[in-house]
Amino acid sequence: MYGFRIVDKLQKLNEDIKPEQLKYHHKRVLVSKEFSFDAAHHLHCYDGKCKNLHGHTYKVIFGISGFVDQRGLMIDFGDIKEIWKQDIEIFLDHRYLNETLPSMNTTAENMVVWIYEKMSEALKARENQYDGARVEFVRLYETPTSYAEAKREWMEIE
Repeated sequence: MYGFRIVDKLQKLNEDIKPEQLKYHHKRVLVSKEFSFDAAHHLHCYDGKCKNLHGHTYKVIFGISGFVDQRGLMIDFGDIKEIWKQDIEIFLDHRYLNETLPSMNTTAENMVVWIYEKMSEALKARENQYDGARVEFVRLYETPTSYAEAKREWMEIE
């Protein structure tokens, strides 16, 4: 059994580990971060409850891949949060989606593509900061058990 122990000596850069050792590999990796937001909407041309104005607590999960830098970081989770807050969430959180999103029926299927495009645009605008960073998927939960997903291979033709 492993017991708790206090570290004897904190590892120091240039003494215990060299800067060239920080980057362990040259592989593409994926990091993921999730966010939530609350919003109201209604659907057009829909004969069900969702034709009426109602709200959801949505959850968004981003999968972003790329190559690590010399520190061994691909993208800082804080950077993903900053992009979310500045470029995407402002259109979604505590909003009437039919009013703040581009003209569309505000289905999860339409919204997940819009969210994918916004994150993809934000990463492209910052491409000099990250090595090969790209959106691999966005998953948008409308309820805890129902989601729509957009994947890179479906969204982009290479």
